[in-house]
Amino acid sequence: MQRGGYPNPAPAHSPPLHHPVPQHVSTVPQLRSPPPPQMPQSQNGYGYGAPQQQQQQQGGAGFNTHPAFGGFMNDQTAQMGFQLGKSAIGAGQDYVEQNFNRYVNVSALKHYFNVTNSYVVNKLFLVLFPWRHKPWSRKTAMSPNGQDGYYLPPREDLNSPDMYIPVMAFVTYVLMSTLLAGLSGRFQPELLGYTATTAFAFVILEILGLKLVCYLLSITNESQLLDLVAYSGYKFVGIIVTTVAGELGSGGKGTGGWIGWSVFGYTWFALAFFLLRSMKYVLLPEASQAAGPMQTSRSQKNRRTQFLFIYAFIYQVLPMWVLSKQ
Repeated sequence: MQRGGYPNPAPAHSPPLHHPVPQHVSTVPQLRSPPPPQMPQSQNGYGYGAPQQQQQQQGGAGFNTHPAFGGFMNDQTAQMGFQLGKSAIGAGQDYVEQNFNRYVNVSALKHYFNVTNSYVVNKLFLVLFPWRHKPWSRKTAMSPNGQDGYYLPPREDLNSPDMYIPVMAFVTYVLMSTLLAGLSGRFQPELLGYTATTAFAFVILEILGLKLVCYLLSITNESQLLDLVAYSGYKFVGIIVTTVAGELGSGGKGTGGWIGWSVFGYTWFALAFFLLRSMKYVLLPEASQAAGPMQTSRSQKNRRTQFLFIYAFIYQVLPMWVLSKQ
């Protein structure tokens, strides 16, 4: 069986094929591996390269900035803000100092904290054992102009009053009282504030009373107020010794008993003797200084001496007894 032929014979050549051409040509990037890192070398041997040094130099003189913040510190707006903040802080400090100096003489106050370790140890020994100490007069020196004299600071004169020991003794007393209360099971959160307030109230009342008596007896002294504040705080040394000795002697039951009362009597008498000798130049200025143009009468001197005795030996019993029983 034979097939019939096609009506139209096949063409001699087939038509060419046409492939689609893309309308948007995109190029594929050639990926290359990154070069190996190179460690910067420096002459100082600490691993800081030249780029970091250049950034620090570009940052401007006086600014040691990190490389990550080099551009920020180079910004003029950032530098202007930094200078503005610095000026504001300086103005605030000046304002505080000026207003604080209206009420407290900072330069005079620094005089009372100019102490050394040897002074603190010797002063504590003097407060507790003042019996054989001599002399009790304070040391003075002449100013550069050779006309005015001034008292030497505590680090150069053992008889000079300081505020380091009274402040530290006050803080130690408050913390020790709360610690002993906690060991005996009597601690309460408000006990810390109550103890500090009671002790501070005794000091304030004592200073106000001394200033009133000094006014009534016409007692004047350039450094009178700060000296009175310093001397009013030495009682806490005896109170601490009494409290610790009473607790140890009674087995943690309080400062009562013959041991506590014996130590209390000794520390009270030692403090009274110390104040009587030390506060002569404050309450009896003419007893240790040359006579000035204004002389005080014998009766006025007797009243001052009687007040010094009452303050040292009689008044100190009350605050020492109350505070040692806290």
